[in-house]
Amino acid sequence: MSTEPAAGRFPHRLIATDLDGTLLRSDDTVSQRTRDALAAATAAGAVHIVVTGRAVPWTRHILDDLGYDGLAVCGQGAQVYHAGEHRLLTAVTLDRQLAGVALAKIEAEVGPLHLAASRGGLDGEVLVGPGYALRGTLQSTPLTDASDLWSAPLNKIFIQHPELSDDALAEAARRAAGGFVTVAVAGAGIVELLPLGLSKATGLSLAARRLGLKAADTIAFGDMPNDIPMFAWSARGVAMANAHAELKAVADEITASNDADGIATTLEALLP
Repeated sequence: MSTEPAAGRFPHRLIATDLDGTLLRSDDTVSQRTRDALAAATAAGAVHIVVTGRAVPWTRHILDDLGYDGLAVCGQGAQVYHAGEHRLLTAVTLDRQLAGVALAKIEAEVGPLHLAASRGGLDGEVLVGPGYALRGTLQSTPLTDASDLWSAPLNKIFIQHPELSDDALAEAARRAAGGFVTVAVAGAGIVELLPLGLSKATGLSLAARRLGLKAADTIAFGDMPNDIPMFAWSARGVAMANAHAELKAVADEITASNDADGIATTLEALLP
């Protein structure tokens, strides 16, 4: 049986795209050219899945604006979300006891951290503690009582350090607590503590299985080190021109930046 795509069909049955720095431009919009390229690819037989570090509450409005009604992988792989039905299909939460131990070990290594946390569920709040610099204008709730951090299930904890770079903080966190949590660098100022073993590849594989698709069917687009597991799982990994050096090092190819329609550039070249 031939494994070549049928004539007139897109060569990859599954297109997995990160959001920030990848599908979204710097102004948090998706260009018309990229929308058209994705529409043409799906019309030619592909399925598009958004795979983002954002939990559902920070992702839902973007998907609704796009008219996206398929599956999305949110929360760094913790959530598989049906956008058309506005419901969670799968969800993984952070073991709060292990997370507490991990935080203590990291702070023993690098000193006090600024913290934020993403609660589980469709409407889970993002709690932001003193000193934590939140990106953009995303909705959040001030964390004024440290005990509130542990009062409900969490998808992840965000950590920042007053002096260390993201990469240096992530390296120190892995060294101190890598046996308790997964540490991911998801963007500028975004270092996350996740359930041990969780990655975008975890959630993407679950979503793909529901659609009858496999790693061999997949082309993935991303820009940060948290996309490395997704690239490793997929048949083809495409890094944006604006991507972190660690992701570029493992990518199969590099396309234009998110602001220069990098996804569209690659998809248009593959369209039948």
